[in-house]
Amino acid sequence: MQLTNLVKGAAAAAALGLSAVAAQAEYPEKPVSFIVPWPPGDLEDVLTRMIADDFEAEYGVAAAVVNKPGGGGGPFPGAIEVANAPADGYTVGSFVIGVPVMGHQIDIAPLTPAKFDPLGIFLTYPFVIATSADAPYSTMEELTAYAKENDVALGHFGDVLTPTQVTKAFAKNAGFNWGSDAAFDALDCNTLASGDADVINTTLQLILPCLDQVKVLVSITDERIPLVPDAPAIGELDAGLNIALWNGLFVSKDTPQDVRDKIIVVAEKTMLSDRAQAVADETGALVYWQDADQSASRVAADIATMAKISALLD
Repeated sequence: MQLTNLVKGAAAAAALGLSAVAAQAEYPEKPVSFIVPWPPGDLEDVLTRMIADDFEAEYGVAAAVVNKPGGGGGPFPGAIEVANAPADGYTVGSFVIGVPVMGHQIDIAPLTPAKFDPLGIFLTYPFVIATSADAPYSTMEELTAYAKENDVALGHFGDVLTPTQVTKAFAKNAGFNWGSDAAFDALDCNTLASGDADVINTTLQLILPCLDQVKVLVSITDERIPLVPDAPAIGELDAGLNIALWNGLFVSKDTPQDVRDKIIVVAEKTMLSDRAQAVADETGALVYWQDADQSASRVAADIATMAKISALLD
């Protein structure tokens, strides 16, 4: 009798185990949201929509990008939604560097301690420092020498952005001060042509229409941009500033590995597809797939780099 009960108990336990495995294997069984903490239309939005489309096609469930811009307070409302969601893979964050690198370090309570793990990083924005073709400097070294004797006005998208921080840190390390600096809503060919700024920190796609009328002095990326291969990456000029503005997919730390794997397999395939690589060719963005372990190491390295930059600029 006792043996019979043991056998029955073992069978029941096995059945429960099989049910649990089956339940996990069913992911995804309901709609999945990819949270982009920016308005629609930029590079991370375009590429994340490709991932969502491919995810839906692969698994037969609805998958959609939900834009949750944070306004002047940064991209954190969207990140907070991911942090507060169940760790089940149905709410995935598509985050720029600032969320995982700085979000838990600046008193954003729902993001502290660090709440996210990377699935992979897939985009490096093509930020550059550029000037007019007739400027009296053609390299960052020449700009440094000129700015030590003359006022040079810098235009950027805002002090809190990583490329702006890097640009200002470069100047400090090089021993010069910007004559003035200001944030602009748009930084394109007209900004330089009008004289509103002498040097701009912008994305390459915004100056592609007038690329023959500007000089790209350096890219704020961790490797050279193929569309402007003669412009060095910032780390080539100052190894301590080897950082880039990137975007990746993140999930809550307790998300099961098998769920992560199902998202990863689609996202990696999407980024290597012809249509995703066409975005790179057209805009100068770097589009790729960096796996979870490499991405985690990159986040850790970027946290250390940003700490040094913050200390330098204080």
